[in-house]
Amino acid sequence: MNDMATQAEHDLKKKSLIIFDWDGTLMDSIGLIVKSMHIAGEANGFYTTDEAVKSIIGLSLIRGIQILYPHATSEQHLAIQQSYADYYINASVEPNQPHSQFFNGIEAMLQRLKAQGKQLAVATGKKRAGLDRVMDYAQSRHYFVSTRCADESGSKPNPQMLLDILQETGHEVSDSVFVGDSIHDIQMANKLNMMSIAVNYGAADHDILAAENPTFHVDTPSQLIELLTAR
Repeated sequence: MNDMATQAEHDLKKKSLIIFDWDGTLMDSIGLIVKSMHIAGEANGFYTTDEAVKSIIGLSLIRGIQILYPHATSEQHLAIQQSYADYYINASVEPNQPHSQFFNGIEAMLQRLKAQGKQLAVATGKKRAGLDRVMDYAQSRHYFVSTRCADESGSKPNPQMLLDILQETGHEVSDSVFVGDSIHDIQMANKLNMMSIAVNYGAADHDILAAENPTFHVDTPSQLIELLTAR
């Protein structure tokens, strides 16, 4: 390992606040998001690709819909949003489904990080109602000292949700690291010069995320766990 990489890992161990994206970073939900968007678009006469849907994950839902379907009217955008919500809400709470669960090992990682004295937070493109619902279903609220959503702080890559979390928790950018799976996540962290970890098992692959210059890359949840919990 070169000196710069060694120093970066040393600095990471000193971070006291770890902020996570939700979908595709902690929760195994990318497949459900893609399926829900296809169903919602097609129900209203519009079509797109898996790759296009993945490219807007991390944005607020309405902003993503506007990008995916630029020729739709405002009324059609709202209808697609409602169709998406109707399907996603029902499917996301089906018991014993992968999209209803943390990635393997992630919940144990959250427990371990808390035991190490780290504070944990979430910054997500979900609406507040959606995040509250899935956090309650996963019984995971107690892991996080702060959460911010797109309808409270603006859509990524606007960094306002990170600023809100820093203010609420009393941390500085230098105390913090952000973990996410989309280019919008890494762009948001970069706007504040916050250390970032790009996870390549969610919405975007390594090459797309590498172009945004994250501090670290990991390919699997187990690699993320090893990176964050190593002493």
